[in-house]
Amino acid sequence: MRILYHLPLSPYCRKVRLALAEKRIPFELRVERVWERRDEFLALNPAGTVPVLVEENGLAIADSYAICEYLDEAYPDISLFGRTLAERAEVRRLVSWFDTKFGEEVTRNLIWERHLKRPLGLGNPDGAAIRAGYANLKPHMEVIGWLAESRPWLAGQQLSLADFAAAAHLSTLDYANDVDWTLNGAARDWYSRIKSRPAFRGLLQDRISGLSPPSHYADLDF
Repeated sequence: MRILYHLPLSPYCRKVRLALAEKRIPFELRVERVWERRDEFLALNPAGTVPVLVEENGLAIADSYAICEYLDEAYPDISLFGRTLAERAEVRRLVSWFDTKFGEEVTRNLIWERHLKRPLGLGNPDGAAIRAGYANLKPHMEVIGWLAESRPWLAGQQLSLADFAAAAHLSTLDYANDVDWTLNGAARDWYSRIKSRPAFRGLLQDRISGLSPPSHYADLDF
């Protein structure tokens, strides 16, 4: 069976889960506690990070973007990158935006500081970073809302990895009840549409010991 090594609150792992589910590619999830630095896992990915996808033939692919590009090339029937050069360029641009800019300015400041730093014994949460995360969320929601109002999907006419990259970050934050959905109605409506897709069911069923999601997390209509 194909195996995806992951952490439940990693938006990068969630992006890969969404891509696999949308493409209807069966896989098994395995939680990897990367801080334990297991030799067997380091043999798969010397960087010691998740996600890592191990194919049935033993091929191991690390890094969420590398995995998603591999999946689109290896299983092309349902494309998540678009068909034309222009479409693919826009998908790549937005995936980079959400995984880099949104990830650093919002997700890391909230998820890492509020929910992961202290349990891992790496110090107390940084209040300034948390405040910056909440402040940065508003302009990012405005970007998502503008894209959602301008196009059928974030990158254009078709659902793409750009939608899943954005939704992966937002679903992680939403699980921790860190999203103010009143910030932008168009962004909220887009997220409601995408979390209604069958590919999202696995994420909505996630439950993490010691951290319960808000009641609206799995509610398709909020």
